[in-house]
Amino acid sequence: MSGLLVVGDVVTDIVARHRTPLAPATDTAAEIRRLPGGAGANAACWAARSGCRPVALLGRVGTDEAGWHDLALRRAGVRPMLIPDGQAGTATVIALVDASAERTFLTDSGAALRISPADWADTLLDGMARLHLSGYLFFAESSRAAALRALRGAREAGVPVSVDPASAGFLKQLGADRFLAAARGAEALFPNADEAMLLTGCAEPAEAAAALSRAFPLVAVTLGAGGALVAEAGAVTGRVAAPEVRPVDSTGAGDAFTGAFLAARLAGADPLEAAAAGCRAGAEAVTVVGGRPRASP
Repeated sequence: MSGLLVVGDVVTDIVARHRTPLAPATDTAAEIRRLPGGAGANAACWAARSGCRPVALLGRVGTDEAGWHDLALRRAGVRPMLIPDGQAGTATVIALVDASAERTFLTDSGAALRISPADWADTLLDGMARLHLSGYLFFAESSRAAALRALRGAREAGVPVSVDPASAGFLKQLGADRFLAAARGAEALFPNADEAMLLTGCAEPAEAAAALSRAFPLVAVTLGAGGALVAEAGAVTGRVAAPEVRPVDSTGAGDAFTGAFLAARLAGADPLEAAAAGCRAGAEAVTVVGGRPRASP
């Protein structure tokens, strides 16, 4: 088995790139695009881009945009298992991207966090070697229950599970202890530096990575342009540099890392080799507007 199943968010991204600071109470010139996104969906697309087959994605979307998202995922090499939701629209994120390529999100989770245990079946794991859960699922009651159901089913089937904490802002609201308790049993955790430090109370990413690896066998902490740290069994086992690129939009860089890391692991790479693959994908991601791989010509 070599397949990857992702359970997570499918989002419509409105990306606004502004080269000057936002001007309150008046206009700021910007380049604005509507693109498919979502941490879970992005990671699935990057895994497929990195050679993983098959890659499947389970998530909820509004009925109005289900077809658009389905087509975008299929074109990226991902098998969509999208559940149309007639009571909520597709999750929408407004990404404000400044001249340094740093992004700030305004998030309406919509249908994404309405996924429930009833949407899960253990048979979804048939033919799958790994399960990946988007951390956004842990931030609402229904979707957290669905994530826990999927995690339990995977563990019973002997399928390793990875989790991306997804959002330092939402982690603060939920609480580190509640998140860590919900994610217990996952084999791998992929936080960025802010999320890792928030989850542990540590002041340095390396210290946080080591601490988290006492609870999760494999931890990879992304450091943006600084690359990534890998930790196992309570110790940092290596650091990988990121390629130097000229960034235009940092949206989805962590998702790219996750997708490429998982694809590499499924292909037999060790954790440091997988982290290097993740850093290469993350570097490519910041040169593209939006969170998905550049479309093939």
